[in-house]
Amino acid sequence: MLGEDNELLYVGKAKNLKARVGSYFHSRGLTNKTVALVSHICHINVTITHSETEALLLEQTLIKTHKPPYNIMLVDDKGYPYLLLSDQTFPGIHFHRGSKRKKGTYFGPYPGASAVREALSVLQKAFKVRQCEDSVFSNRTRPCLQYQIKRCKAPCVGLVSEDEYKEDVLHTRLFLEGKSNDLIQQLEIEMDRAASDLNFEKAAEIRDQLLFVRKIQEQQFVAGQAGNVDVLAMELQASGCCIAMIIIRDGRVLGSRQFFPRIGLEEEAETAFEAFIGQYYFGQRNHEIPNEIMTNLELANYDLFSAAFEQEFNRKVKFSHNVRGDRRKWLNLAVTNATEQLALHIANRKSILGRFTELEKQLQWETDIERIECFDISHSQGEATVASCVVFGREGPLKSDYRRFNITGITGGDDYAAMEQALTRRYKRLMVEEHKLPTILMVDGGKGQLNVARRVMDELQMNQTLLMGIAKGEGRKPGLETLYLQDAEHTLELEKHSPAFHLLQHIRDEAHRFAITGHRGKRGKARTGSLLDDIPGIGAERRKALIRYFGSARGVMAASADEIAKVKGISKTIAQNIYEFLHN
Repeated sequence: MLGEDNELLYVGKAKNLKARVGSYFHSRGLTNKTVALVSHICHINVTITHSETEALLLEQTLIKTHKPPYNIMLVDDKGYPYLLLSDQTFPGIHFHRGSKRKKGTYFGPYPGASAVREALSVLQKAFKVRQCEDSVFSNRTRPCLQYQIKRCKAPCVGLVSEDEYKEDVLHTRLFLEGKSNDLIQQLEIEMDRAASDLNFEKAAEIRDQLLFVRKIQEQQFVAGQAGNVDVLAMELQASGCCIAMIIIRDGRVLGSRQFFPRIGLEEEAETAFEAFIGQYYFGQRNHEIPNEIMTNLELANYDLFSAAFEQEFNRKVKFSHNVRGDRRKWLNLAVTNATEQLALHIANRKSILGRFTELEKQLQWETDIERIECFDISHSQGEATVASCVVFGREGPLKSDYRRFNITGITGGDDYAAMEQALTRRYKRLMVEEHKLPTILMVDGGKGQLNVARRVMDELQMNQTLLMGIAKGEGRKPGLETLYLQDAEHTLELEKHSPAFHLLQHIRDEAHRFAITGHRGKRGKARTGSLLDDIPGIGAERRKALIRYFGSARGVMAASADEIAKVKGISKTIAQNIYEFLHN
């Protein structure tokens, strides 16, 4: 959160960004500090990471580097904290700071108390080793709350055998010593043994431990290798362009920036990218020059840029494109941010209003276009046909007005009949209930779909609504669409970089996304098998390995391609195919 002069006020992380940011703008119940913070916010900048743990590390890095005034500063004069695994029949694991007089094994030091407490929380959930003080442990007569919520096995009252508890302590020790691979192998063996003995409750418990360990084992490349690097990624679509910059200093991600240059479809992406690099580094000359610039596009003039940097700034700058390992993950992070930030930019309310205004100008519409509704049909070879209706107003998408229609009673694959049924059901109901009707009705399709819409509108006498069809161009390439109006005999010619054209593309893409989501949900319910069964080239053994690694099909869905590639027997190519199948 940034102030008037771009000074950094506050840094925070969230799994649900909308809910977290919204919590600062409630009308009541806010603390004085939050009220003061909100009164100074002028801009909110977002950086997307690939996991919650990465977000935590990046948050800590930014707070330590910039010391924002509204973040709690954990500054004290205490020594470094440790974790102590005590030396007893039933050892406990404890937070420790100070001299090492107690008997046991010390793990650390840790950079701060919050890191130790987070480790304790993970260990408590995964291995259930007691964390109570020895005085409490020796005087218990019945299990405490930690046992009730399954965070401890209650060795204090003899509810766990000494041998079983020793196994949990061994797992904890392996984890803290960094021997995660040995621990995973041991847990997998124990899980298989429990399943073979039909002790499924025990197998499920070990499976949960495996998931915890693998989550913590993830390589956190927001605090990875050393180096001063600017990572640049360009995302170019028909509806706009975004260049995302990830700034890395001393191997730590310090933040990100986004730029939205205006680029026409006729301009080559590489040429525009090179122009941006030249203007950014050589134009203003007030940016810190890194040792390396990493890009997601291969540029032809790398050597020319290197020579220019050496001449102007008297230092060599390395340019790289085809990178691997953790450095590849930096690049992937920049690509993710470019894609997401472009989507946010397109959906910005001010941008939406400007596009509506431009569309009114192109259509020579005398009054405001208040409401646009768009329909799309989705099915798999006629199976589980679903129609979607998305609604946009001048302020953006009106998601509470979105509707899906399960299409029945038609020949499988008949898109015209599906469109007719969806339109009839939608507008018969709106007219009966006297709801607001659309100014423009769009259908995803060409002349055939538009003629169906014309017929339905004539039957319902909705002649005040403008009809529009948006047909995909050659090779389904964005920017080559044809816009048909009313009776499909007239077309609307718009410049491909026109804000009005981008608005229509955005609405069409949102209708397609909403239809696909509904179709997949309906298809999934209709089948007894898992979605993993449909992935080409994935047999029973690989499906078993995926379920075993991630715990469920839902866990596979939530994983990135890099995480899927960590599964035994899954190559990077197969992992990418699995990811694309589950998400496209």
